[in-house]
Amino acid sequence: MKNIFYSLALLSCVACSSGHKPDELAFEQSLDSANSSGPIVDPELIGGILGQIPSPLEISALLKASGTRYDRRFLNAPRNHEKYNTSYKQALNLGVYGTDLGYTNIYEQNLDGIKYLSSIKLLAEDLNIGQFFDLETIGRLAVNSNNLDSLLLLTTQNFNSINNYLQTQNRANLSVLLLIGGWIEAMDITCQVASLDESNKQLHETIGSQKIILEQIMLLLSFYEHDASISALMADFRELESAYESIDITYTYQASTMEIVDGIAVIKDNSTTTINITERDIAAIRNHTNIIRNKIIS
Repeated sequence: MKNIFYSLALLSCVACSSGHKPDELAFEQSLDSANSSGPIVDPELIGGILGQIPSPLEISALLKASGTRYDRRFLNAPRNHEKYNTSYKQALNLGVYGTDLGYTNIYEQNLDGIKYLSSIKLLAEDLNIGQFFDLETIGRLAVNSNNLDSLLLLTTQNFNSINNYLQTQNRANLSVLLLIGGWIEAMDITCQVASLDESNKQLHETIGSQKIILEQIMLLLSFYEHDASISALMADFRELESAYESIDITYTYQASTMEIVDGIAVIKDNSTTTINITERDIAAIRNHTNIIRNKIIS
C-alpha cells in the first residue's frame, strides 16, 4: 500500500484560550520563538515518509472490504474539537479528524462527514492554515465516493503546501504532529477492527507493515525532542516500538515481468514481502496504540 495512513489528515485544529498544561505551554513557546533552535526538516523528507504511509481512504477501503460495518464509536467525536486549546493538541487532532473524515467518506456516511468537515474548518482557522483549504471543494468531493482519487490528490497537495509554509514560519513541528495524529488514528481503527476479525490476514499484515513507518516517525520526532511535549510523545511511541520488536519483515526480490492486460503492456512486480506477526503481537500493538490515541484525543 502507498500514499498515507494520513493524507486527509491535513485539514487543521481548534483554539480556546485557557487550561495550558506545562508541557504544551513549552511547546507553544517554542513555536512562537522567532529564534527557535530546532532544526529545519527538509520538506522532501516528510513528503517521502508520507508517500509510504497508507492513506485513511485506503485503510478504510480495506476495512470495508473485510465486511466490517461502519461504527462511529471507532472515531473521535467531532464535538471534542472544543477542548483542544493548544497548537500541540490542535495539530495532533487535525490529523485524527482527517483520518476520521476518510473513514466516514469510504462508508458514504455523509452526515457524519459534514460534522468532521465543520470541526476541521475550525481547527484549520485557529492554526492559521485555513487558507490552504477550499472547504467547499473538499466537501463536495467528500460526499461523493466516486471522487476518492481526486480527494486524495487534493489533500496530499494541500499537505505539501502546508508543510512548506510551516517550515518558513518556524512551525515545522506542526507538520510532524499532523502526520502522527492521522497515523495513530488509522492504526487504532485498524487494530480495533482486527481484534473483531482474527482470521483476516491482510489486516494483520497491514498492522505489521507499519513497523517500517514507525521507525521513520521516530526519526521525525527525534528532530524535535527538545520540545517537552514531543519528548513525552516520543516516550509513548518508544513503548509502541517495543511491541513491534518481535515482528519480522522479509523482502524477497524477484525480477519483474511484462504482461499484456486488455491489450496494454504492464510491468508486474514479482517481489514479495513476508510479515510474521502473531495474535500476541497484535494485542500488544493494539494496547499501546490505544493508550497513545486516548492521550491525544483527551
